[in-house]
Amino acid sequence: MSGSQIENIVFHVANLLRYPVLIATLFALLLVLAELGSFAVELYRRRSRSPLVLQGNARAARAALDQGNVERAERALDFVASSASMPLAVRELIASARSGPQASSSMAKCLADFDLRSMRRLERTRVLVRFGPALGLMGTLIPLSPALSGLASGNTAQLTSNLRVAFSVTVLGLLIGATAFAISLVRDRLYAQDLSDLEVIATFLDPAAQIDLSSVKMIEHEKVLEGELV
Repeated sequence: MSGSQIENIVFHVANLLRYPVLIATLFALLLVLAELGSFAVELYRRRSRSPLVLQGNARAARAALDQGNVERAERALDFVASSASMPLAVRELIASARSGPQASSSMAKCLADFDLRSMRRLERTRVLVRFGPALGLMGTLIPLSPALSGLASGNTAQLTSNLRVAFSVTVLGLLIGATAFAISLVRDRLYAQDLSDLEVIATFLDPAAQIDLSSVKMIEHEKVLEGELV
């Protein structure tokens, strides 16, 4: 196989990716718009967050557990749950608080599981942070070849059409990446706050529990810096 044949194969393969890249860019745009709407809902849920209310409800939940009323304890803590995944974590903490001597380690496991669920939630936008610009670059470079062919043959209509596609995909790719990056940064802080709230709840539910996830938070913060800011 000669060099020109290899170049032709690469050229045709790249051209075959033109429409899949355009479709993937539109799909990524829909995803980031959906994440933006979900992010707005998360911010709305946190509008009335108060540390004093959190502590008061945690005390009420502890009093309800002392009386053996698990449902009342869950209702008290569901009221301060500021994210969709927090009610599950609250129920796990309540169950752990009633597990006796193993409460401390069981609560630490619940908090670690919540942190992992938060990381999975963040992965959606973190993928789009890199995926959006990558699609934008591919969508820019692929139409350049037929655009240059149109320029060489004097076909200005072909040149204009391909350049319009190239620049439009570039803009969409950058928009996807920038929006996903902003959502990821703010969500990282919000989920860290949720984890801190759960630690407070765990402390009230079992004052003897020694729970320290500072090392987990530091590792998570380093992952954000390495994965998104580099």
